[in-house]
Amino acid sequence: MIQENELFAKINSKQASNIFARLYGENKIDDARERYTKLAANMLERGSGELLDETTGELRVFSAPGRTELGGNHTDHNHGKVLAASIQLDSVAIVKMRKDNTVIFRSTGFPDVKVKLVNPDGTPDMHPRREETGTTEALVRGIASGFYSQGCAAGGFSANADSNVLPGSGLSSSAAIEVQIGRIFDSLYGEGKRTALEIAQVGQYAENIYFGKPCGLMDQTACACGGAVAIDFTDAARPEVRQINFDLAAAGYALCIVNTGGNHADLTADYAQIPSEMKAVAAFFGKSTLGELDKETVIAGASDIRKALGDRALLRSLHFFDENIRVDAMAAALTEMENVVTATAKQQALISYLNLVNESGESSRDLLQNIYSPNHPEFQGISIALALTRDFFRKQKLRGACRVHGGGFAGTIQAYIPMDAIDAYRVHIEMIFGAGSVTVLQIRSKGAIELVF
Repeated sequence: MIQENELFAKINSKQASNIFARLYGENKIDDARERYTKLAANMLERGSGELLDETTGELRVFSAPGRTELGGNHTDHNHGKVLAASIQLDSVAIVKMRKDNTVIFRSTGFPDVKVKLVNPDGTPDMHPRREETGTTEALVRGIASGFYSQGCAAGGFSANADSNVLPGSGLSSSAAIEVQIGRIFDSLYGEGKRTALEIAQVGQYAENIYFGKPCGLMDQTACACGGAVAIDFTDAARPEVRQINFDLAAAGYALCIVNTGGNHADLTADYAQIPSEMKAVAAFFGKSTLGELDKETVIAGASDIRKALGDRALLRSLHFFDENIRVDAMAAALTEMENVVTATAKQQALISYLNLVNESGESSRDLLQNIYSPNHPEFQGISIALALTRDFFRKQKLRGACRVHGGGFAGTIQAYIPMDAIDAYRVHIEMIFGAGSVTVLQIRSKGAIELVF
């Protein structure tokens, strides 16, 4: 907690430098300091309007990362397994408590979000509003409702935020905001008692019920927990989260995201059909999700499933079972890379991991079928990016891996590139998708947190 006149000194302190190095890397300390300083100045300058009206107490600083999905493409919503990790790109917020039970959330480049949490009679105003569906206002109200339902107050605050989590990139910019808002409510009004998983679950509740998107829990969990995590959603109410060491740089590789520039605006139905079709297969056997079944049972009923639900539903269910097995194998390969001693053994574990990444991509293409929208076959940026990446590996005689990243249909791919080939890869890709389309990711160890300088 920081007094207004101390904030800039705190941002320039040695302790802040150490925090920035852990969150963003040693070579990004100055960039982080400049970013935080600008955000603080914008918060405190005259003309910041009602952002500081009705505020009380000290300034607080919060950071919540985006995430990258390493394995488990579209498995979480059917109680499957996922391998994911938080990244260095994040949402940062300077926050003050308010006295009027109103949340004002200002984020660079976006209109202010203003949500009053109480009715005129002082009772909580927590009911979903149809006119807020699909908005950040819905997320704020839904997260506050989640806290109220758990017996925790969720009062007002003002936040001046900035996010560099690339929107529409599959890096979960929305989940980062959700868990950030949850962490702010918890720190200001809940004594910081909620676990990362509890914060994630409230975020998912808000997105499902208030925002109107039937997402799984993977995005919020990875953003909230930090580091690389293997998540088993077999028991959706109490997912098993296990930390996995993930140090590609030590193996000489970088994890890259290629933004193909696709538009997600009209893809909601495509996304929704994946969990819907998987659950339809489960319902065929009297179950709620595929996590309650096994592959052998589904194959035995394949002929009848085809007649009742069509081929795509069957293929997507087969992807689910194979991808679950791959997640376990990928986590085992990463663990082996960390634990084995000899360079040869480490290399073998790395090769195993990269092969599994490629298999995951092939399964998403052939079985899950989320590389492009069937309604818009003229837009296939992901297909092009994957083809160009494989072409790069062949021409350069390199061992690498690539796969669709996140929800799919448009957006990004993920590529594992040898460190000494990153510049060449960037040139190869950006001649098609433009400058800045390749982003090198770093795994950060901290999830959604309050920073104490």
